[in-house]
Amino acid sequence: MSQHTIRPLNPVPEEFAGNSFKQAFRRAFHATRPKFFPASMLPVVVGTAWGAYATGQFSPYVFALALLATVCVHAASNVLNDVGDDAIGTDPRNNERIYPYTGGSRFIQTGILSQQRMARLGITLIVIAALAGLALLAERGPMVITFGVLGIALGVFYSLGPVKLSSLGLGETAVAIAFGVLPVTGAAWLQGASIDAALILYSVPVSIWVAAILLINEVPDIKADGACGKNTLPVRLGLNATANLYFSIHVVAAAIVVLLAIQGHLPILAPLVPLGLLVLAWKAATGIRGGVEQREVMAKSIEATLGIHTLGCIWLAVCALFALWF
Repeated sequence: MSQHTIRPLNPVPEEFAGNSFKQAFRRAFHATRPKFFPASMLPVVVGTAWGAYATGQFSPYVFALALLATVCVHAASNVLNDVGDDAIGTDPRNNERIYPYTGGSRFIQTGILSQQRMARLGITLIVIAALAGLALLAERGPMVITFGVLGIALGVFYSLGPVKLSSLGLGETAVAIAFGVLPVTGAAWLQGASIDAALILYSVPVSIWVAAILLINEVPDIKADGACGKNTLPVRLGLNATANLYFSIHVVAAAIVVLLAIQGHLPILAPLVPLGLLVLAWKAATGIRGGVEQREVMAKSIEATLGIHTLGCIWLAVCALFALWF
């Protein structure tokens, strides 16, 4: 079996065919690329843990609303990114993708959903996020609007509108803020915590780990993105420089956890897991250097990056709760 047949290149349209409500929901759900939802759910968990640590209180209702709003913004961003990438031509010409991680959901290209239906789905998800935001507004006041507007704006302008941050090499920064700083500090604030230097510093490793997901996911798309003017960092930097940047930001994430432990905001053993995750990051960086020519290695490097984010976020939440209870 060749490397190109190890993993499927597209979703199978026949699996999503049908007019029943169940099939319609299944199409909509999978179009949002749910494999990446932990990238938005876990930051809310991390921030909520800090809020509980800072205040000694926890509101399940507020947590549920924050989770719903954040995941809907994330899902909308994924869907609208597919719309934008199809419009500029990068997804249709991307023959080096590693499905389901890179190259979009492929729902438009395979005819499962049209570009117009995908756009409507994205708008619907934004509306649901806004409704959850209104409920949070009633609970916590006007500051909720600031978090909501920033999150939605970053999600939309990542790939649509006159800005297209991803085409300017700013997509990684936008994602780091939208799925790191904002949900972590926002979730903590919703639980009553103050937004101070310690909380912002606590959110930075999460921002770095989620930015690393985007950074490595863009590597297999270098050729298609570059041909369409979507000048992501990997397009601008090339494989070796991208690998160096990838590993360097993981080192920064671990260093920040060390600093938080030294300052007494996290338990003294908090750096153990982030430092250990550098081993996975180093291996993933090696995969980046090989590029898409080594498809299976590249796929495993992407999966390792997702694992780093998951393990790192869970560990930070555990450390915050440990500091609360002990």
